[in-house]
Amino acid sequence: MVTTPPRAPILGVPVHMLTLAQAVALAAGWVERGERAYTCHADARSILEARDHADVRRAFDGAHLVGADGMPVVWLGRARGHTVGRVYGPDFMAALIGHGVRQAPRPFRHFFFGSTPRVLAALTERLAGLYPGLIIAGTLSPPMGPWDEAVAVDHRAIIDAAQPDIVWVSLGAPRQDLWMAQNRPHLQAPLLCGVGAAFDFLSGTKPQAPPWLRRNGLEWLFRLATEPKRLAGRYLRTVPRFAALGLAEEIRRRLG
Repeated sequence: MVTTPPRAPILGVPVHMLTLAQAVALAAGWVERGERAYTCHADARSILEARDHADVRRAFDGAHLVGADGMPVVWLGRARGHTVGRVYGPDFMAALIGHGVRQAPRPFRHFFFGSTPRVLAALTERLAGLYPGLIIAGTLSPPMGPWDEAVAVDHRAIIDAAQPDIVWVSLGAPRQDLWMAQNRPHLQAPLLCGVGAAFDFLSGTKPQAPPWLRRNGLEWLFRLATEPKRLAGRYLRTVPRFAALGLAEEIRRRLG
């Protein structure tokens, strides 16, 4: 039986209130017991997507773990009196891979689904060097654009044939969350984890913000500076709206 930690609503979207260490322990337990689950990571953009779109909200509602991926989400959780830390996708992925190599009763088998062949090649090479004994069961870079059911069936067959314990999914939000919700009933792997840009960061193909920027909720500025054309419009739509809605929700909560 899959167990889940308490949730608190952030802009109406339930997010689990726990630390990174607790999230890793919870996920590792599911894998070790062979329980089938999937995990999402909630930052400002994904919470607004879930707020605006019913199918995304259902994907988050069905997740067995929704980690607070962004510091604004963490701050809102703490303002509500919860002990919560940032469950940042790349940190979560690195920590769970490390647990599977060093602490699990048997090494976890990993499958990387998403991104590009170049990133996947760099990712597998780098992780193999960082985690001696890591078992990479397989990788798959799916085609761009929408997939029909026949392609989706082929993807599931490739993943199941590799017999992974964890399928790491890097399709971008909310596509990865929708994919996990749709495919969870069909895949044999105990755990599916949507981790956004973690493949890019852990492979070293994209620069990662310094820790002090990440701790202070300023990672978006660093990413904007490194990818202005791709991210400027997204952040213009996301940051002010999330800040305004979060402030309004906190004022309402404090006023009862």
